[in-house]
Amino acid sequence: MTLSTYINTFGQDLLKRYGQRVHKLAINAGLTCPNRDGSKGKGGCTFCNNASFNPNARRPPSVATQIAAGRQVIAKRTGAKQFIAYFQAYTNTYADVNYLATLYEEALAEPDVVGLSVGTRPDCVPMEVLDLLVSYQQRGYEVWLELGLQSAFEETLVRIQRGHGFTEYQQTVVATRERGIPVCTHLIIGLPGEERGHNLETLSRVLSLGTDGLKLHPLHVVKQTILAKQWRLGGYQPLELDTYVSIAADLIERTPSTVVFHRATATASLDILLTPLWCHKKWMVLNAITAELHRRGSRQGLLVSMPLS
Repeated sequence: MTLSTYINTFGQDLLKRYGQRVHKLAINAGLTCPNRDGSKGKGGCTFCNNASFNPNARRPPSVATQIAAGRQVIAKRTGAKQFIAYFQAYTNTYADVNYLATLYEEALAEPDVVGLSVGTRPDCVPMEVLDLLVSYQQRGYEVWLELGLQSAFEETLVRIQRGHGFTEYQQTVVATRERGIPVCTHLIIGLPGEERGHNLETLSRVLSLGTDGLKLHPLHVVKQTILAKQWRLGGYQPLELDTYVSIAADLIERTPSTVVFHRATATASLDILLTPLWCHKKWMVLNAITAELHRRGSRQGLLVSMPLS
């Protein structure tokens, strides 16, 4: 009994389409974010310490060097021979388009890299960048745009100092999907001030616009963040594992089976993770979601026709 028995995972989707394992290689291109450099704010979102999801947070080596290092690790672990370059850290469309092209093309120059997955914010995707991504798609590469929405509620986005609203997400999704570029939307469960109903409504709004992929993240508190200060002062209470698992299962069974789940949880290393400590145990969380779907006799898409709120 594995999670892919119950949901449409990105790994299984790639396996079917490529006939072999294809893995993402996380890349830090050394870019920044308008919510950190002063354009829209400083310090980033309240939960943001980029080291929690980026292995090369400081002075990253070249793209090619990072791919070589990641290739060795993943090849030993899984035997994968093809990879997607995942531009993960900060905002990977937030630079001059010509400079972005040099970064993307450095990754695509590797013979075993079959495509790009570009992580960014909804308010930082100019049309010329979308056109650049389309050009790679036309050359036969796998291309995904990953948009960090987190919540569809304006008050939540203000509360976490996100620096954009749902309107920017809506505009970018429409423009991206009109060009035929698949979109993966990131959603966070457990944001301050939100409960299960907020997560269901956010999913409803995202699905109504259309998305090709989803990533679910439990909010975790890491060092050197505004959220860490709020938690220490009693201003934030993290989710229990069983609550996260239950909400994640609710969202999964209300998501059409054609949508690909790129992730159903997220982790942070113990050297920076403050709470909840279960966020350090990826497989425990994934196994718990699998068990919950099994217990319900449910699966992805089973309750698509039911109201989300």
